[in-house]
This record gives sequence, structure tokens and C-alpha cells, in this order.
Amino acid sequence: MLSIIGCGNSNRSDDGAGVYVVQRLKERLSQADRVNVQIFDAGTGGMDVMFQARGSNALIIVDASRSGSEPGAVFEVPGEALAACPEPSFGLHDFRWNHAIFAGRQIFKDDFPADIQVFLIEAESLAFGLELSEVVKVSADLVVNKIVERLKKL
Repeated sequence: MLSIIGCGNSNRSDDGAGVYVVQRLKERLSQADRVNVQIFDAGTGGMDVMFQARGSNALIIVDASRSGSEPGAVFEVPGEALAACPEPSFGLHDFRWNHAIFAGRQIFKDDFPADIQVFLIEAESLAFGLELSEVVKVSADLVVNKIVERLKKL
């Protein structure tokens, strides 16, 4: 089973890039294409990522980034490079998908995917708004196409 999880806040313009990608994938893929694929919108909930990934053989996470790079830049990063031990906190909102990778491996062991790929799309704007900026939308569509191509190889 391959899990594809989009993260972000679709009320904050480009922060919704991961949500946009999973919505487009659901539209593009037929039920036959999705037999061994689970597509999930995790919003901003890292715990959701951890529990949705459990039992999968592979995981793709898509989210916006704010690294100072050119808006629309797409980074493909192995999940291992981004896994982070969560800092102690009383709020679940502080537990993000990078913490979910770390914690999921600690908690679920072999029942958590070892094959994790992360797509990060550099945001242009994180202001309140329901639409992606044009440059981020183009990049998000490229990520959709890359994921569809990967699914064809399964």
C-alpha cells in the first residue's frame, strides 16, 4: 500500500499546496488506479500523518515550504533526511509531519513505511486566501504529474 498525504492550510494561500495536490490526484485517478493507494488530506495535523501512514509500504508527503528559495521551486527529499524528534509540548499543533516520521518509526516499528518521499513546494504567499499563487499552482501540477508517473510503475 502506498499512502499519499497532503499537508497544509488551504486557507493560507500557498500553504495549501499539499492539499491541492491530493485533491487533484483524487480527481485524476480512477478507482482502479487507487486499488493499492490511499490518498489523504492531513491538513496541519502531524498525528494524522503518523496514523494514516501506519501499515503502508511507502509514503509520499506533499507540503509547502518557506526556505527562501524561488517561489514554486520543488524539492524532492527522502523522508529520512527530514525526520525530526518532536520537542516536548502540550499542544498537538506543534506535532508536524516531520515529527510523525520520527515518532511513527519509533512507535510502529516495521508497521511504518521505510520508503518515504517528501515533495516540498516553495510558497510565494502565506497570506489569508483560498487560491494558490500561479507559480505554486504550476509547480503543484508538476508534482501531481510526477506522482501519477510513479503510480504507473507500481
